[in-house]
Amino acid sequence: MATAKSIAAGLPLSAIVACKEIMEAVKTGTIGGTFGGNALACAAACKTIEVMQREHLAERSLAIGRKVKDRFITWQKKYDCIGDMRGLGGMIGIEFVTDKESKTPNPALVTKLIQEAVQRGLMLENAGTYGNVIRFLAPPVMVDEQLEAVFAVFEKALSPARKEQAVLIAKCIPVVYNK
Repeated sequence: MATAKSIAAGLPLSAIVACKEIMEAVKTGTIGGTFGGNALACAAACKTIEVMQREHLAERSLAIGRKVKDRFITWQKKYDCIGDMRGLGGMIGIEFVTDKESKTPNPALVTKLIQEAVQRGLMLENAGTYGNVIRFLAPPVMVDEQLEAVFAVFEKALSPARKEQAVLIAKCIPVVYNK
């Protein structure tokens, strides 16, 4: 398993995790890279891991993930534009579709939703092959009150985005003239 990102609290570092047999099968000196063994980054990683363990941040991330999934499931029942959700811990993807039956990707709705959310002070990120997924990335230090505030803004932004999408769809319906 290869890991990186926040392992060193923003300093450039990555790590490889494997069983003993795999690691011993690699000839010494063949695995390396530009950032391999940087003393400052390694010290930062050690401190980051210490803080994560002390503050139980892995458990907190899982708790946040459960709350996010529960809320997204509620929204999925309420809004026909939510197709699916997937992820683990504080990183959950919520997929937007034109309707639940066809599950046709709806990147236009996601674009509008992101614009509406930004106007309300919430930055969202789209993802997915079709650009129809909002990738929800919650830091494990987020408190419940902050998470609830995010949910409130997210849902408020969804309403006008859905209304504009409905207008766009209505404009695209072909008109048949009787001769």
